Amino acid sequence: MFDGDMAPRARVRAPELIGGGGWLNTGGNDLTLADLRGRIVILDFWTFCCVNCLHVLDELRELEEKHRDTVVIIGVHSPKFVHEAEHQAVVDAVERYGVHHPVLDDPELATWKQYAVRAWPTLVVIDPEGYVVAQHAGEGHAHAIEALVAELEAEHEAKGTLRRGDGPYVPPEPVPTELRFPGKALPLPGGTFLVSDTTRHQLVELAADGETVVRRIGDGTRGLADGAPERARFSEPQGLAALPDGTVAVADTVNHALRRFDPATGETTTLAGTGRQWWQGSPDGGPAREVDLSSPWDLAWFAGRLWIAMAGVHQLWTYDPEAGTVGAAAGTTNEGLVDGPAGEAWFAQPSGLAAAGDRLWVADSETSALRWVERDGDGFAVRTAVGTGLFDFGHRDGPAAQALLQHPLGVTALPDGSVAIADTYNHALRRYDPATDEVSTLATDLREPSGAVLADRDIVVVESARHRLTRLRLPEEAVRVEAMAHRTQRAATEIAPGTLRLDVVFQAPTGQKLDTRYGPSTRLLVSATPPGLLAGGDGAGTDLGRDLVLADGVTEGVLHVSAMAASCDDDPANEYPACHVHQQDWGVPVRIAEGGAVRLPLVLAGMDEPA
Repeated sequence: MFDGDMAPRARVRAPELIGGGGWLNTGGNDLTLADLRGRIVILDFWTFCCVNCLHVLDELRELEEKHRDTVVIIGVHSPKFVHEAEHQAVVDAVERYGVHHPVLDDPELATWKQYAVRAWPTLVVIDPEGYVVAQHAGEGHAHAIEALVAELEAEHEAKGTLRRGDGPYVPPEPVPTELRFPGKALPLPGGTFLVSDTTRHQLVELAADGETVVRRIGDGTRGLADGAPERARFSEPQGLAALPDGTVAVADTVNHALRRFDPATGETTTLAGTGRQWWQGSPDGGPAREVDLSSPWDLAWFAGRLWIAMAGVHQLWTYDPEAGTVGAAAGTTNEGLVDGPAGEAWFAQPSGLAAAGDRLWVADSETSALRWVERDGDGFAVRTAVGTGLFDFGHRDGPAAQALLQHPLGVTALPDGSVAIADTYNHALRRYDPATDEVSTLATDLREPSGAVLADRDIVVVESARHRLTRLRLPEEAVRVEAMAHRTQRAATEIAPGTLRLDVVFQAPTGQKLDTRYGPSTRLLVSATPPGLLAGGDGAGTDLGRDLVLADGVTEGVLHVSAMAASCDDDPANEYPACHVHQQDWGVPVRIAEGGAVRLPLVLAGMDEPA
């Protein structure tokens, strides 16, 4: 296939779509690539724990609507956590996040392996004749894919190989419940509860019984609009926090904004954010209404500021209501678990916050960790209570150093100084006691708990996947459960001992070129778990390739690779070309073995050929 003066794309036949979990959103029908011949197919390899995957779902919505008669998007759900391999959990996630295209449940990663996918998310484009023509890892590729779709439409229309018409999507039957996948809750002074009704894009005030609806805030349509309850609009709201003036701050997650709800008047206004997603190179602070945010997930008032769990960029930010400003407060945007001074720490999708005295507790979901922020001299520092990294998780009580969680989304400070943890993917409520440094289990058989609040001597849990609030009496002793430990099920890449060549392959998308006006336009950061895996080659640099020296005596671990490249539209006539930042983080499990690979290629953004 040709594009003007471009060289022909590689002609690689797309492998068949296979997965033991079956198909969703197809009316019970299985799909094959033969069924889709004549359409442009975009495979979206995703997993519902991954905030970058959720960003891609939102990026694809406009393209899906604009090209619905020529493009078929197929979600291939490829799990990281054990819970994500459960079919019902995938069914729930498809509804929770408004996925309006067919989804293949691939719990054993069969199709993932067929397409040699290495990272969440990954997009693969298949032309109307059934050939793979592009593969993009990470988010932020809607612009490049839109251009490629237009090109494929024109080419295959001319060849007579484009088939227009309705796609195979069949929406599921709606289920009537008062709440639908609620996210967080907040007690109001009158004894009622304010709940973020995430999938219905509303806030709901419930009576003290936690069941009776008092009022709804928002018209239920996805959008960003201020005003009275019947006019306001949200997009998948999550976290709620009381502000000192008696109003409530709302983490309007998919709008990338902070909103303010006034319980007295019912009015909603916007505190921070532009409605656009923050990207590398965007300002990381400034006037609140002028700075982009990225998937704010939870909020807490601590140390005279509103702290924001900025899940989309693996950071904590703060909002200063007096100055009207926002800014990054902790985290580097690198994904992982690193303690230390706030500006040097690493987080991985922080999703729950709770202030208690001199500590701000953090549920760091992708590292399955409980962490905290505390004052350190004139600044702040980050510490870890439970958790070891991105790939170890499970359900195990006992000393904190050995305890395991599985993708927790919420934390609640308890009166005795301990912390309740909404251990979401374990369907459990856990407790960490700093006095004993022990973890115990308070309750099980919850369904994806995402937060909890105190009510008298009870704790009220947001059971997100049961669409309700559940009131529990805090027991005197923890419930004992059988200990389990897991690791991410991705097969490790076998690499040879000695020196490994790491190459991050980047080609600017069609019509763009690398932006070198102000120096190097690429960046590469490499680290490892355990750190002793690498004897050399770790750290930051501007070249997208380097030699990694593997240490003697270490047989397995995880390579953490973060790459970034900046490209601009290649149009000499345009004095102010649009520029784009391409970024991707990989966590690659590796095993050292004789005869293993001596080169590790990773594809970053913008490739017009399959990797």
